[in-house]
Amino acid sequence: MTRILVTGGAGFVGSHLCERLLKEGNEVICLDNYFTGSKKNVEHLLDNNNFELVRHDVINPYFVEVDEIYNLACPASPPHYQFNPIKTMKTSVLGAINMLGLAKRVNAKILQASTSEVYGDPTVHPQVESYWGNVNPIGIRSCYDEGKRSAETLFMDYHKKNDVKIKIARIFNTYGPRMNPKDGRVVSNFIMQALRGDDITIYGTGNQTRSFQYVDDLVEGMIRTMNSEDSFLGPVNIGNPDEFTMIELADKILRITKSKSKLIYEDLPKDDPLQRQPDINLAYQKLNGWIPEVKLDLGLKKTILFFSDLIESEIK
Repeated sequence: MTRILVTGGAGFVGSHLCERLLKEGNEVICLDNYFTGSKKNVEHLLDNNNFELVRHDVINPYFVEVDEIYNLACPASPPHYQFNPIKTMKTSVLGAINMLGLAKRVNAKILQASTSEVYGDPTVHPQVESYWGNVNPIGIRSCYDEGKRSAETLFMDYHKKNDVKIKIARIFNTYGPRMNPKDGRVVSNFIMQALRGDDITIYGTGNQTRSFQYVDDLVEGMIRTMNSEDSFLGPVNIGNPDEFTMIELADKILRITKSKSKLIYEDLPKDDPLQRQPDINLAYQKLNGWIPEVKLDLGLKKTILFFSDLIESEIK
């Protein structure tokens, strides 16, 4: 049995990762400060004797004996990470330092959940891992973008100087059940607006693009990254290369929900990328042929069902 620490484990992605790791027979310690995570996301795991839930903030050191660490702790949606940008930067940088220090002490393998935001507003399309990015270091998104870039630097330096066993996964837009309905991300925004019959807010022209990955595909990609050959450190893109405009996404959600919501347009937020699409050739080569399997329509149906049940429970 492998003993695994998941920071940010009560979050949207973290809870799905904890669930999968437990199903595979591992012992899982879930660490979260509940800023964006929630006990509700993991309450169905609490009766499992191999699961331990700990309230802790990764900006403070944590001591435990583990074999592997998945470092997911950090608010990931713009409204959340911009709410307290200094704390966001601390979470990325101090959290990385503390978890890398732990990995060094106990000789654990550690995976950093990085982000496609390290590419900024890209001038290379689709984005390959060798691209250094186009990031504003002093903009409203910088606390997250530069925090994650700094964390990648720390991971590489801990590996080079201290022989820490590291993996770096750059995660692209991910959606699915247990998303926070108020996280401000486009999929949750559009679904909640459609289900409630509110106008769907599109920022900019709606022609900017994103690539949407279902959470199960991400979890599979992260686990394969952790279990990849020792010589492969990453970074590696984990995302779905199918690219959609915001208008196309809205149209799909309106069709599936049968909503009569109207599209309204507002100004594009500052530094918001105009396009985002991963090149996943490296992931396919290094992660045993990993490719995302869940198509957008199917993933949206599952996510819409989750949000529909959530709204019904609120009404009751």
